[in-house]
Amino acid sequence: MALIQSIKGKSPKIPASCFLANNSTVVGEVNMGENCSVWYNAVIRGDVNRIDIGHSTNIQDGAIVHCTYQKASTKIGNRVSIGHKAIVHGCTIHDDVLIGMGAIVMDHAVIESGSIIAAGAIVTAGKRVEANSIYAGIPAKKLKTTSKENLEMIKRTAKNYTIYKTWID
Repeated sequence: MALIQSIKGKSPKIPASCFLANNSTVVGEVNMGENCSVWYNAVIRGDVNRIDIGHSTNIQDGAIVHCTYQKASTKIGNRVSIGHKAIVHGCTIHDDVLIGMGAIVMDHAVIESGSIIAAGAIVTAGKRVEANSIYAGIPAKKLKTTSKENLEMIKRTAKNYTIYKTWID
């Protein structure tokens, strides 16, 4: 069973349509939308600030979602896929975004809709990733504009994770 814990009187709000893997952790002021999934060893820690997550968003294995005390809450939109072992910290991620495996998105960064953050990329504090772009590297820089196929892949990935969560017994 997932660890769901209140902190200082603030409890996660998780709709029944969400899936939480048995060793995932969700604590504090976390508000999740419908049909989200939080996979194995993922941690969503709203202990020092608020975390809002939209509908049909997936937080994959080993990912960490956190924020900064009194400075940076975390806002994640609809149909966002946060890849395995990614770190999303005190930032804003708009709808229809893919954060690649092992990527890091720092405080006050903004990732606009239709964007991909490549695996292993680091989006530095305060960076704005323009809509419909692919960013990669350390620090992350724009590689190119997302293609129609890239945009379809972003939506397909989020949709697939709403299906995968139904496979768990």
